[in-house]
Amino acid sequence: MFGLGGPRMEAEGVELLARFEDLAVMGFVEVASRLPYFLRLLRDVRREMTARGADLVIPIDYPGFNLRLSRAARDARVPVLYYIAPQVWAWHRSRMKELARVTDRIATILPFEDELLRDAGANARFVGHPLLDLEEATPSREAFARAAGVDPSRPILALFPGSREQELARHLAVFVEAAERVRSAIPSVQPIIARSENLPEDAYADARFPRIGDSRGLLRHATAAIVKSGTTTLEAAIAQVPFVVAYRTHPLTFWLAERLVEVEHVALANLVAGRRVVPELLQKEATAEALADAVAPLLDESSAERTRMVQGLARVREGLESAGSREGGTADRVATLAAGLMEGERP
Repeated sequence: MFGLGGPRMEAEGVELLARFEDLAVMGFVEVASRLPYFLRLLRDVRREMTARGADLVIPIDYPGFNLRLSRAARDARVPVLYYIAPQVWAWHRSRMKELARVTDRIATILPFEDELLRDAGANARFVGHPLLDLEEATPSREAFARAAGVDPSRPILALFPGSREQELARHLAVFVEAAERVRSAIPSVQPIIARSENLPEDAYADARFPRIGDSRGLLRHATAAIVKSGTTTLEAAIAQVPFVVAYRTHPLTFWLAERLVEVEHVALANLVAGRRVVPELLQKEATAEALADAVAPLLDESSAERTRMVQGLARVREGLESAGSREGGTADRVATLAAGLMEGERP
């Protein structure tokens, strides 16, 4: 196995041609500034794919790079299993047909993606969401509080500013200020920052609250959360933690996104639910004051806002679990698809 990824892939025996930290760029403007690097990397990966006689290519999200790689694989008659499917249905629906042309199979993780991609001609299958495969074992509240240096008897406000350096730069300060406002109004609240293993500790040097790398434990014991838009919104929904979504990006990237995005919601949890279950505060709306005002009622166990959101999050989880009647988990189902393609099976 060889490809692009991080330490977990490397630990499983994948020879890395490039590492996660070199690839963690989001946004039109941000990607454009590193275009020469990505073009060189694409050339290198295509060369290695041919030289090593690859038997299967598994692209993971990242459509700008991986659609080109998939096209090269198809030209070389190497089967392609796309997992996780890129969200082209959100901002560039015409690319769904291209995705269908350059793949043999697509394993989808969101229940509504299946039909959209099949309508575009893809051989798509909903395999369930990998977050549901994770083991439930998390530290007790007392053990978690001890590790985080907080009081287990008091409410916890979780802050998830992002796992990429550019996300941290745009979200951390405003999340911290929002938490300070909440703590001024509700002194018993204890903010804790989720620290990404992909970023150095000194990236959080200006944060004034405890930081912890155990994001699952943090969600397990949080009373409410402020979350950067992304996969963590689904993690929070699965954990049934009420939360507020925020996202900030480069002004030009946001301007372009407003004109290209074709969905009503940004948060994955809202997309799965098909309605606005959790508040979304984007760009200039994502102020410390607005975040604090939105999350404060969610810290009150008896508030109507919290009750409504918990009910909505339960429906999100039910939607993600709709593949649960099949045997095995998401990883098993994807592995079966991969093995079939490597053994010569065709759609």
